[in-house]
Amino acid sequence: MAATATFGLRSIPSNSWIHKFRARTAAASIRSHSFTTLASLSPVEDTEDIQLNVIPKEDARETVPSTSNNNNYKSNKSYFPKRGQTLELVCESLAFKGKGVCKVADTGFVLMCDRALPGERFIGRVTRKKDNYAEVKKLKTITPHRDYVEAPCEYASHCGGCKTQSLSYEAQLKAKEQQVRDLVVHVGKFSEQVPEFAGAMKPIVPCDIQFHYRNKMEFSFGPKGWVPAEQLQEKSTDECVYALGLHAPGFFDKVLNVNKCLLQSDAANEVLATVQECWRDPELGLSPWNVHSHSGFLKHLMLRSGRNIETGLPELMVNFVTSSDNPECLRPLVEKIVTIPEVVSIVNNVNTSIGNTSVGEKEYTLYGKSTITEILRGLTFQISANSFFQTNTRQADILYKLIEDCAFLKGDGSEIVLDLFCGTGTIGLTLAKRVKHVYGFEVVAQAVSDARQNATLNCINNATFIEGDLNKIDSTFASNLPKPDIVITDPNRPGMHIKLIKFLLKLGASRIIYVSCNPATCARDLNYLCYGVPEQNIEGRYRLSSLQPVDMFPHTPHIECVCLLELRL
Repeated sequence: MAATATFGLRSIPSNSWIHKFRARTAAASIRSHSFTTLASLSPVEDTEDIQLNVIPKEDARETVPSTSNNNNYKSNKSYFPKRGQTLELVCESLAFKGKGVCKVADTGFVLMCDRALPGERFIGRVTRKKDNYAEVKKLKTITPHRDYVEAPCEYASHCGGCKTQSLSYEAQLKAKEQQVRDLVVHVGKFSEQVPEFAGAMKPIVPCDIQFHYRNKMEFSFGPKGWVPAEQLQEKSTDECVYALGLHAPGFFDKVLNVNKCLLQSDAANEVLATVQECWRDPELGLSPWNVHSHSGFLKHLMLRSGRNIETGLPELMVNFVTSSDNPECLRPLVEKIVTIPEVVSIVNNVNTSIGNTSVGEKEYTLYGKSTITEILRGLTFQISANSFFQTNTRQADILYKLIEDCAFLKGDGSEIVLDLFCGTGTIGLTLAKRVKHVYGFEVVAQAVSDARQNATLNCINNATFIEGDLNKIDSTFASNLPKPDIVITDPNRPGMHIKLIKFLLKLGASRIIYVSCNPATCARDLNYLCYGVPEQNIEGRYRLSSLQPVDMFPHTPHIECVCLLELRL
């Protein structure tokens, strides 16, 4: 993949206007110190293999101070770092996805460093060189970053989940809000000088609970535990074999052994600890899945939390994902886990494929119920092992309230809502009792089935859920449905296909509520809807009335946004 920014464009014909757009946005990204081409990196490009950092001693170069914050560095010619170069750097800001932004003095060349935080001075080695930026691995911190706090999790320095635990929460919010603003300005082309945009951009909504907020965690089994290089001498050989935990950053085949995760509930941690205590017992004959040899039995341990709708007490589902159909092998583990009061469901998903997915071809209920329940905006939702559900229930309630506020419902039950990328129907169903009808579209068959069940469970009869791929629509899409007053679109990370954007512009609904988990592709789509695509003779028809960032996942780089677009008259 080229280093020029694509901002998640996908499945679009390779026309000249696309190349112009890419070149234009790539140039803008370099000019902004807090927004870089990192926003467009694919998952492969965004990973970092430590083996790339091994450099023979004879090739090691002198450490060069190379940051714009270093006043002692003088040069009469432009300086661009090379792969393997060791540099003294100062992190200036956080870019989208949480990487630290550093710049070379004089040239302004951008260097990206994972786990570098604003104000931190450190020694880094260039691991990858692109056309307009380079990636750096932090070797040593010289002085800590500003807004430093002690990370409470023992795995924070090495786990890929909570990259910013040592950054104060106030600083995290400030960085996320600035990232959204920069993306909307540089990719979306919304000018900060225009009062309309200044009024649309809202302060980020914080998350009241910064730990124990996740209702779902997935841990992986591995044949050998991954240990950070600096801890190898401290760990015994026994500690490096058979792991249950989270994947090491950038590695699909290395598992960091985790005994406790501060993002999940105490009950879920009790289950994790119970499994850790006994699953390695040779007498049980349980082996972890090996992604290279495609052998082993245990693949994943998934823990999901919900609430009993009658008592309001927490309830927990435990899902063992295995490579073969032999649920009886799990019986000793089940007998240990059922002693935990919150556990009301234990299931076994059997996935015989060599892939790393946790969705099984078969499912066995080993104990209790096959589903758990959760309450959201006054509605009850059944959650199965493979159901999609918002991962932070408490913050999802706030998110959905923001969506409801953006809808500006009349209250007379006269409006039609088109719910795109509806998943299990949670957003549309929370609005259904106040509108005439909700039409939801979703590509995942199981999610559509769950949405219909959730409608029935809540006695909602004015919601229709349709299976369909919104990336492959044609001119007949939704032609048999009444024109909606409100469109809600909640696409996945790549954003909306240009075909869908054309459809929305032609449709001309009064309001579009765009819910995004990727501010980069959101900014691109907002630009299309408001300003059009001149190269394709597409005219924009909307104005951005409100853009509300929401922090759904503290200590991570993820940001949610709720955007309201209103049809220009």
